[in-house]
Amino acid sequence: MAGLDKHTPIPTEIKLHQQSKLMEVSFADGANFKFPYEYLRVYSPSAEVRGHGPGQETLQTGKRNVDITELTAVGNYAVQPTFSDGHDSGIYSWDLLYDLGLNQESYWQAYLIRLGAAGENRDVDSSKRPPKSSCGSGGGGSCGSH
Repeated sequence: MAGLDKHTPIPTEIKLHQQSKLMEVSFADGANFKFPYEYLRVYSPSAEVRGHGPGQETLQTGKRNVDITELTAVGNYAVQPTFSDGHDSGIYSWDLLYDLGLNQESYWQAYLIRLGAAGENRDVDSSKRPPKSSCGSGGGGSCGSH
């Protein structure tokens, strides 16, 4: 289970920097990571984001301005942030946070590539867009006035 790896250093301090939208995590081995809230949101370990298996991930869009409104400790192994978009089901274990810190640059670049390939962006949440019209799609529906 994530968070229970005995080789992962434990955090010595976690700070939320609301103005810069960064969560700073200092670990016992001296590592210090600054995570943009957006990064944490798009890499949430929740089933809503990751799905229940490989290939079931949901690309997160429109999260550039997300905030963390609350941060709750989960036992002695994780934290659970509540984001301003209502997402609150991701539990970030110490080993997940450490991995997100060590691989931040490559994970972020991979996210930006996926976002671009999908024709999506960081500013518009595609899950909140109205459905596309079927006018002109040959679906047999009627469009406009007759």
